Amino acid sequence: MWQQLWQWFLEPGNQKLCMGVLAGILCGLIAGILSSRRKRQEIKPLSREGDEAFLKGIRYILSNEHDQAIEQFTKSVQINSDTIETYVALGNLYRSKGDIDRAIRIRQSIILRPNTNEQIKLRALIDLGMDYRKGGFFNRALETFSSVLQKQPSSLETLLEVEKIYEEMKDWPNAFATRQRIARLVKGNHSHILAHHQTEIGKVFLEKGDFSKAKSGLKSAISIDAKCIDAYLHLGDLYFSRQEYKQAIATWRKVVDVSPHFTFLAYRRLEGAYSRMRNLKPVGDFLKECAQLSSDPFTHMALARYLYNEKDEQGALKELRSALDLDPAFWEARKFMGEILLNHGMSELALEAYKDLISHLDVPYLKFQCSNCGFRPADLQWQCPQCRQWDSIDFMESMPVDSAPPGPEGPLPMQFSKTPGGEE
Repeated sequence: MWQQLWQWFLEPGNQKLCMGVLAGILCGLIAGILSSRRKRQEIKPLSREGDEAFLKGIRYILSNEHDQAIEQFTKSVQINSDTIETYVALGNLYRSKGDIDRAIRIRQSIILRPNTNEQIKLRALIDLGMDYRKGGFFNRALETFSSVLQKQPSSLETLLEVEKIYEEMKDWPNAFATRQRIARLVKGNHSHILAHHQTEIGKVFLEKGDFSKAKSGLKSAISIDAKCIDAYLHLGDLYFSRQEYKQAIATWRKVVDVSPHFTFLAYRRLEGAYSRMRNLKPVGDFLKECAQLSSDPFTHMALARYLYNEKDEQGALKELRSALDLDPAFWEARKFMGEILLNHGMSELALEAYKDLISHLDVPYLKFQCSNCGFRPADLQWQCPQCRQWDSIDFMESMPVDSAPPGPEGPLPMQFSKTPGGEE
């Protein structure tokens, strides 16, 4: 056989045929190599163009120009659809703009990609849960975060997101349980948050008229954090609603020891006792004791109201003057002083009081601000509605009128928020 092939090859015509075939193969190989080089040269500029678009998108994000950033990231993925980082950035941008549907589709496309790294899929799941939460799809968000926690039970970011959802849903028992899990992972003081969750549980039962469970929840809050003002206030409310006035007053007066600058919240409640209690002596003793211990204008204002209800007009006027000596801008005290003077025929003195009041009418006396994010609510709340931090809202320092937000008129009658975390 081989001998026959050799004889065939020795023929001059057959040799030419073989040489032609070999030349064709060689030319094909050379053309293939050259073509491959050209393709690589074409891909490199495209890759560079995609990278440049991605970097431009990052610069636009840093300068807070989100529309331009979306345009550049979209251009980048059109050039190179394999860059997951670009899709993640796009999803975050769409969420920040409120385009939740697009953000969700992007996360789902990342999760469904074949051969995607598990860590990337887990990150996409967390982002998907955050998208659902931003869109108000709380149940879907919880299901998604539950999937994450099954794979990574110690994911602090996920647990914090779950806690926020439970707080927004007013599911306080689950919020409390989630915070307990967080406390096991993160060192530090979590007692004030746990106490607020227990307080909210107690307040829900209080609204339903289940005094036994309400009392248990509020006392549990105080045992967790002895400085939880909201728990003392509502536990006092519970006693007061059951006509256990002495216990109500004893509970409210603990606010004075815990946080003297919030005692006006207890005084507001004591005013409700004026028309309900036959024996107001415990109220008077409490207010007089507070007036001796503190130099708080609210204390003198509350004592003035008590004395006026007890027909001691001169004593009330004396306390109002003490309040105004401590803070001339306390216009609610000026207003009350004017009312007393007018009611008792002292028109000239009332005119003087109201004349002085006019210069303070545009000053919002009680102003609050969150120490964490700077948000300025119109009223006192225990949880900041913007950054969701507990106990971060406090009194603001005095500021020029034109830079201050509209505030309540004074401690009486001050309206408090009905939102979760608000003092009701």
